[in-house]
Amino acid sequence: MRSEDEINHAVDVYGDTVKRICMLHLKNWADTEDIFQNVFFKYALTRKKFESTEHEKAWIIRVTINQCHDLLKSFFKSKTQSLETLKNLPETSPDFINEVLEAVLQLPVKYKDVVYLYYYEGYEAHDIAKLLHKNVNTVYTLLNRARCMLKKVLGDDEDE
Repeated sequence: MRSEDEINHAVDVYGDTVKRICMLHLKNWADTEDIFQNVFFKYALTRKKFESTEHEKAWIIRVTINQCHDLLKSFFKSKTQSLETLKNLPETSPDFINEVLEAVLQLPVKYKDVVYLYYYEGYEAHDIAKLLHKNVNTVYTLLNRARCMLKKVLGDDEDE
């Protein structure tokens, strides 16, 4: 089990990243907070020795994505709707969501991860491939297709 200082440091360093990934997948603040707690609870209980801060960050990102996917596949989640979707009030959205991020949220799941990791976290394609257990060329293809989808949604008519 990790010390309180280690856990607090991880929350300070990786907390925003975990929240953004959760919001990207779940689009729900309450579920985001639940997954946030689960991720750092798993971090607190793991005895895994990380080779570097990048390895630690990659582990936390992978756990976050897996937790989000598990929640989305759960019976309860698939058979219910959150109150936030029923309210449909723009002021309930977190401040960091802007027009581009909203467009990213509309992408199919397989594109969201690569776009987020590439543009928001600054990972290179080969690092994303390792994180998501995909081929590097698959990551490039997913990024290219996601860019095309985003251009259509955001109204960019310029040729490359």
